[in-house]
Amino acid sequence: MTRPVYLDYNATVPLKQPVIEAMAAALAECGNASSVHRFGRLARRAVETAREDVAALVGAAPRQVVFTGGGTEANNLAIAAAGAGRRVLVSAIEHDSVLKAATEAALIPVGPQGVIDLAALQAMLERDPRPALVCLMLANNETGVIQPVAQAAALARAHGALVHCDAVQAAGKLALDFVQLGVDTLALSAHKLGGPQGVGALVIGDSVELRPLLMGGGQERGWRAGTENVPAIRGFGVAARLAVQDLPAVLALAALRDHMEERLLRTAPEAVVLASGAGRLPNTTCIALPGLPAETQVMALDLGGVAVSAGSACSSGKVRPSHVLRAMGADAALVAGAIRISLGWRTNEQDIDHLLDAWTTLVARARSHQYPDRATVPVSAA
Repeated sequence: MTRPVYLDYNATVPLKQPVIEAMAAALAECGNASSVHRFGRLARRAVETAREDVAALVGAAPRQVVFTGGGTEANNLAIAAAGAGRRVLVSAIEHDSVLKAATEAALIPVGPQGVIDLAALQAMLERDPRPALVCLMLANNETGVIQPVAQAAALARAHGALVHCDAVQAAGKLALDFVQLGVDTLALSAHKLGGPQGVGALVIGDSVELRPLLMGGGQERGWRAGTENVPAIRGFGVAARLAVQDLPAVLALAALRDHMEERLLRTAPEAVVLASGAGRLPNTTCIALPGLPAETQVMALDLGGVAVSAGSACSSGKVRPSHVLRAMGADAALVAGAIRISLGWRTNEQDIDHLLDAWTTLVARARSHQYPDRATVPVSAA
């Protein structure tokens, strides 16, 4: 039997062996990183080594890295703390962990390719002189579109605004430089770059004053109380170090991604690759087959041995219309029929062949009306 093909790297990245080994070693050890005895000092050393590795990933100083329970917590911490007393402006394509943490925020529009409208942001900043917090992700989790964060940060700073950047999806897929981005806070998640689930980080600029969300024993220099998850943090550090080393191979996935898209569209010319005209992450494709619900496509491809997703995978397994594609102005048929294919370090040409076989079967069944919940799918020669 052919092995199942995993093409959902934007949801979570399979652990590499060095990460597994580092975490296993940490689990076999005993020690609270806040304890002053030998065992505690060893745990503290593991945490601080990981902090150095995560800082190096984004071009920050180790003192600026605060470990959290994941990217969602990092986003919430930044918004609740930096946004206190400020009006909040968020891009319309942000992750739910930003949108739901800033429920009264004003939405910054994006264009048809999913790129933030910088002129609209400038106008929003000029209309209201009150202090603001601007939230803009570095790369979208659904479309892979890379945002002009440095330009947005320069605009914000000219108007006295702070900037929070959700870099969860970009880390490990783009070279990151906290200083050059010009942002005040930046969120990371370990499992999006090959580390374990349940650990992330918030990178905090030296001039930023934040209020912690969790109060307690003063861990993480008072920013985030609670005993540190040493095995997870250690795995995060190793994953961050590997991400720096392996970045050229990840960037090279763009050629495989483009080849995949060409083959998918050759089979189904009626399909549409969303945001194909924008700069995107090298591993990400958002493709829509109008008339066939995304959930049907995901299930059919899964039955064919290929794992992909519909939109964000952070919604408790629910498939729902993408707010990202709606913000881009995509029509209802494209929004309803869009799936995400994301490649990673295990992906090879044989995986793409397997995907194409499953996709060909999917398209043929759709054209022959074999899916009971389908709408009208345009018939086009393969």
